[in-house]
Amino acid sequence: MQTNDQDGPGKTRPRRLLLCLDGVPHKIIERAKERGLFDYFGTPTRLLSPFPTMTNVALSAMFRATPPAGYESLYFDRNDRQLHGGVRKYLGRRTPDKIPSSYMDELDYQEPLAFEFLIYVAPETVWRTDMQRFHERFRAAPQTRDYFAFLKATDGLLHTQGPERLNVALESLDKILKDIRKFCGNETEIVMFSDHGMNLEKNRRISLVTHLRRKNFKVSAELKNGGRVVSIPAFGLCSYAAAYCGDEALIPEVAAAVIEIRGVDFVVYRSEGGVMLQSSRGCARLERSADNRYCYAPTIGDPLELKPAMESLRTEGKIDAQGFASIDDWFEKTSRHRYPNAVVNIHKSISTPRVQHTADVLISMDDGYYYGWSPFGKFVNLLATHGNALASSSNAFMMSTHRELPAVIVADGARPWLRG
Repeated sequence: MQTNDQDGPGKTRPRRLLLCLDGVPHKIIERAKERGLFDYFGTPTRLLSPFPTMTNVALSAMFRATPPAGYESLYFDRNDRQLHGGVRKYLGRRTPDKIPSSYMDELDYQEPLAFEFLIYVAPETVWRTDMQRFHERFRAAPQTRDYFAFLKATDGLLHTQGPERLNVALESLDKILKDIRKFCGNETEIVMFSDHGMNLEKNRRISLVTHLRRKNFKVSAELKNGGRVVSIPAFGLCSYAAAYCGDEALIPEVAAAVIEIRGVDFVVYRSEGGVMLQSSRGCARLERSADNRYCYAPTIGDPLELKPAMESLRTEGKIDAQGFASIDDWFEKTSRHRYPNAVVNIHKSISTPRVQHTADVLISMDDGYYYGWSPFGKFVNLLATHGNALASSSNAFMMSTHRELPAVIVADGARPWLRG
C-alpha cells in the first residue's frame, strides 16, 4: 500500500477510498444515479474492461500488476501441459498460491475466501455480511493513507439474482458510503469502480465439448501425448472460453470447428505474425506495426462491423495506405462500438501476456450464452454473465466524489485515475 510521504494522501491530494464492485455494469450505475443514489458522486465514466472480461485480467491491467496465471481459478499450465487450480482455491485460507496477481497485495479489504464461492449459494447472507464487514474494517483503518476494498458479492448477486436484487444491495451501499462521508469529511475522496460489465439476460450453455468430439477431437485435462487433443478449462459460467491445442497445427482447425457452434460470436488466434479473427460473418486479420499502429483487414465479410469506422478514418486522413491507424484514433472511432475499442483490445487479448498462459484460441460468445463447469450450472440459475468482447461485458464504470473523469477510460490507462 501507499506510504504517507511528501506526495501521499493528505499532502498533495485527499486521502482516497478505492472501492471496486465486482461485475457492476456502467448502465446499472447510471440508472442508480437517476433514482437518486450516489448523488454525491460525479458522472460515471465508462471504464473499458479488456477481453476476456474477467476480474483478474481486468484488475491486473488497471493496476499494472502481474498477470494472473490464467483467466480463472481453473487454468491450463503450458509448462506441464495440464489443468491447475479449480475448486481447491476456495478451501482453507488465502495462501500465496491462491493470490492470482500482485494487485491483491494492494488490497486492504476483500471478502473471506469462502465467500467467493458461497455468494452463488447464499447470496443474500453473503452480500449483507460482506458490506457490513467492509464498513467496520474501513472505519477501524488508519485515516492517513489510501484504502482499497473489493466487494465481490455484487458479481454473485447479478449472476444468480439479477438486477433487482443488486439494486437493493446498492441502496444499502449508498447508506454505508454516506455514513463514511460523515465519518471522514471532505478529506477523503471515494473512487468507486467495477472490473467488468455483465449481460443482463438469462444464459444457456453452448455445446462446446460435444461439438469438438463430433469433429474427432479429444477434449482432455492434459496435452502430454500429442494427437488431436484440446484442453478447455471449464469453471465459472462465463461468455468466453480458452482453448489449448495439443499440436500447433491444430489451431486453425479447432477455430474453424468452434465457429460452427450456436452461440459462438467469434474466435481469435495468432497467425503468421498477426492475429486471425473468424466468425460466421467472415474473417479478418488484426495486425500491429513496429511503431505501434493497428490494422483491421477483413478478408471475408466484416466480422467486427468496423468498415464504417475505417471509412471515417480514411476520410479524415488518419489511416495509411496499408490500413494502419494509431491507438488513439482507433479508440476515438470505436470506444462506443458494440465491440468497444475492438481492434486494439482483441489483438492484445492474444498477442500480449494478459495472463501467464495465453490460450491458443480465445472464444467470445454471443450475449445469452456461456461455457463453464457443468455441475456448477446445475444449481445456478444464470440470469447474467460476462467474459465476451461485447459492450455489455466490456462497459464497467468509474466515478469519483471529488473529480470529473474522462467520458471513457481504457483499463490499461486506469491506474493514474486510481493511484495518481
